[in-house]
Amino acid sequence: MFELMFCSLLTILPDYLYRRYVQGKRFGKEITFFSVWYELRWGITGCLMLTVSLITMIFYFHPSTSSATLYFRTVPILPEGSGRVAEVKIGFSAPVKKGEVLFTLDASKQQAAVATARRKIAEVDAAMQTAQADVVKAEAQIGEAKANYQQAKDELDVKSELQRRNPGIVPQRDIEKLQVLVDQRQSGIDAATAARQSAALQVSTSLPAQRESAEAALDEAQVDLDKTLVRAGVDGRVEQFLVRSGDVVNQLMRPAGILIPAEAGRSVLQAGFGQIEAQVMKTGMVAEATCISKPWVIIPMVITTVQDYIAAGQFRSGEQLLEAQNVVRPGTILVFLEPLYKGGLEGVTPGSSCIVNAYTSNHEEISAKDTPTSRKIALHVVDGVGLVHALLLRIQALLLPIQTLVLSGH
Repeated sequence: MFELMFCSLLTILPDYLYRRYVQGKRFGKEITFFSVWYELRWGITGCLMLTVSLITMIFYFHPSTSSATLYFRTVPILPEGSGRVAEVKIGFSAPVKKGEVLFTLDASKQQAAVATARRKIAEVDAAMQTAQADVVKAEAQIGEAKANYQQAKDELDVKSELQRRNPGIVPQRDIEKLQVLVDQRQSGIDAATAARQSAALQVSTSLPAQRESAEAALDEAQVDLDKTLVRAGVDGRVEQFLVRSGDVVNQLMRPAGILIPAEAGRSVLQAGFGQIEAQVMKTGMVAEATCISKPWVIIPMVITTVQDYIAAGQFRSGEQLLEAQNVVRPGTILVFLEPLYKGGLEGVTPGSSCIVNAYTSNHEEISAKDTPTSRKIALHVVDGVGLVHALLLRIQALLLPIQTLVLSGH
């Protein structure tokens, strides 16, 4: 409507002024309801052509969309396992810090596992002390066996020397008995040494390995116990936290609530533009936005990313062939916009509906020396009509709150 009114000022109005003051024709006389088309045909035709050209130029080179909002990420509040809620630490809606406990699950089974693992470590420590005592005992037995061996060896050496000097003075039977006794005492030394090595192996290898296994079991039980404390993964705000003591929560069917990160939806605005504008949507384009949650304010923006894919064309492999007619609504070109100035989105509620205008700029091409003059004029016109679209956005910013109130029934 605005474009039509604007174009009529350049076409119909001059045509009427020519008819009225040059040709002397007046309304109700020469210009009637039935002769309007014939009398103002040049102006009406020019108005329609200019209006269509202006609308096409504005919405192609300076695209606009009302499909814009500040999307924000949500984190479901879920335990790593499943269980019954024992205690709730926060209310229905509250700000939280990273690591803060939100609620606890029944931990009787996990606490019992931790106590069992600790007792196992105590048993291994007691076995370690017993093994160390066995080492001391085995060393004493080795000393005793060596003393007995040395005594038997000395007696055998003495009688063997006497037998060598005076054959027959010592019965051969006694010498053989002493030799057997020496061998027996040597076996006692070997047995005591083996017992000492076994006890030392228990102290140095077996029992430490058992203790490490018990500590690993304690760590595992402690991890399971810690999982009963459900904490906030990031700084943010908890919403719709309806879980209460006695409820059962699990990862598949029963999340406890939603955690919204602190900066989610505060820095980037996403907008979907028509596919026909894919050729003009470029990174670095200047844009403007107005949002319902911050009425009567124009926010300067800049396009930082243009998504290369249209969501309407995505599919997952399955057992059925694709049918193109199922895609009824054409998808949009998704772009990401950031404020041109710091704090531009302050006061805009995440998820708020917005209107976005993007403006093409041909300054570099106009400034180039090899650009023909006719093209420079055309590009100047293209950039100039952006002012019309900017004016339209400001009119929309004024009317948007009123329109919202009317549609909401207020």
